[in-house]
Amino acid sequence: MTDQSGLLTSTTFAFLDIETTGGNATSDRITEIGIRFWRDGEEVGEWQTLLNPETRISPFIESLTGISNDMVRDAPTFAEIADELRQQLEGKVFVAHNARFDYGFIKSEYRRLDQPFSARVLCTVKLSRRLYPQYRRHNMDALMARHHLSSVQRHRAMGDVTAMLGFFLAALKEHGREVMDSTLAELLQRPSVPSHLSPGVLLDLPGSPGVYRFYGENDVLLYVGKSTNIRQRVASHFSGDHNSARGVRISESLRHIEFTETAGELGALLLELKQIKTMRPLFNRRSRAAKRLVTIELVANGDGYLQARLAREVQLERLGDYYGLFRSKREAERALQGIAAKNELCNKLLGLEPPGAGACFQHALGNCRGACQGGEDVTKYNLRTQIAFHGLRLQTWPWQGAIGIVEENRNGGAVDILVIFNWIHVITIHDPAELSELDLANRSATFDLDSYKLLVKALMGADRDRYRIIELPEAGFPNVRMPALDYDKENGGD
Repeated sequence: MTDQSGLLTSTTFAFLDIETTGGNATSDRITEIGIRFWRDGEEVGEWQTLLNPETRISPFIESLTGISNDMVRDAPTFAEIADELRQQLEGKVFVAHNARFDYGFIKSEYRRLDQPFSARVLCTVKLSRRLYPQYRRHNMDALMARHHLSSVQRHRAMGDVTAMLGFFLAALKEHGREVMDSTLAELLQRPSVPSHLSPGVLLDLPGSPGVYRFYGENDVLLYVGKSTNIRQRVASHFSGDHNSARGVRISESLRHIEFTETAGELGALLLELKQIKTMRPLFNRRSRAAKRLVTIELVANGDGYLQARLAREVQLERLGDYYGLFRSKREAERALQGIAAKNELCNKLLGLEPPGAGACFQHALGNCRGACQGGEDVTKYNLRTQIAFHGLRLQTWPWQGAIGIVEENRNGGAVDILVIFNWIHVITIHDPAELSELDLANRSATFDLDSYKLLVKALMGADRDRYRIIELPEAGFPNVRMPALDYDKENGGD
């Protein structure tokens, strides 16, 4: 790792601010850039330009920044100043207030030119929080008031740069070089990233919920993961020593990272499940989509005793009549063995021993109360069986039709409406206006075991009140496909 002691002496800081046509780095453009350069106690230069954004500036933005369409009509485009700006920032620390905004716009402009851009980034919001944790507010107006900075022309690039540099110098004077140097070193320290990736790769990632994908050579998908903060989660893959051979192999093979943002955590969880099962990454341990399922139903035999058998089919509208969802007969049998041992139920009636006259083997060992030979009251045995199986009982869909789970990004903007029917995630809608035209009858959906478990926990568990649910009775019903069922032909089949 590079020695970062003495940053104030050895490093040039580029205090930068931009003005834009809006807040979205993907669709909006830069209208002004202002930079002041500082090194070892003194300013060493400045650079400033208006930019033609190649799009209209709205009246609202014009009133906010004072930059009009007339002012930028003859200004250079970003493409025309891109090389000069790169030279100005080369080797310097990119300093901005809420730096992800400014850095994201600069990177997006270079990306439009098919050019990479990366820099060491210092956010003065984070610097203020680190040096002044006793305060709640760290926006520029709060810093100016707190540090008695002189009035500047706010919402113009060079005015904001002047305020930002003023805060930096005030903090340096108050805390001294030693504290400032150590704080800067901590904030500028980057997690070690694999050698095949750009050092600034983490800065390209959002600090929002979603799914990330690791790719190797030839775009081979290595790994799919999810997080409520994509950037922090990806960084955690690269911090510290690798604790597994799998982690080492992923890092050695990694060539680039892609991501999909979601509005909330549940949407990220569902998308992760879907992408793991459809894209089949090499290193994910989570199981692939189950092609066959096993479930249990309780049916009275000729003597009235409830016997367990593997169901031949599952009717979604009566899920509550089935018990457990298993990936194989062996997994189902292990569950039945556990229930029998814990509750002294009959192995014959549970399908664990062949049917026939006489007592089951476990009765001779004192582990069955004799239902297999009529030795236990039918009503009592059936009640004990129902109690024993209660924890495995599947959850019937409690709504009349489809529902929408509304998730909103707490940092503003994104809204996802997760359309769910019978514990199946059918589609995600990003515009609430589309709900009025939603027609599920033309859609197909496949029942998935992991999604079922996830949605039951989310919608019926202790945290269910955190979700805002809207019923969608007019949306219709999708065509639902169920995985094939393995069933016991002797006890439940032809």
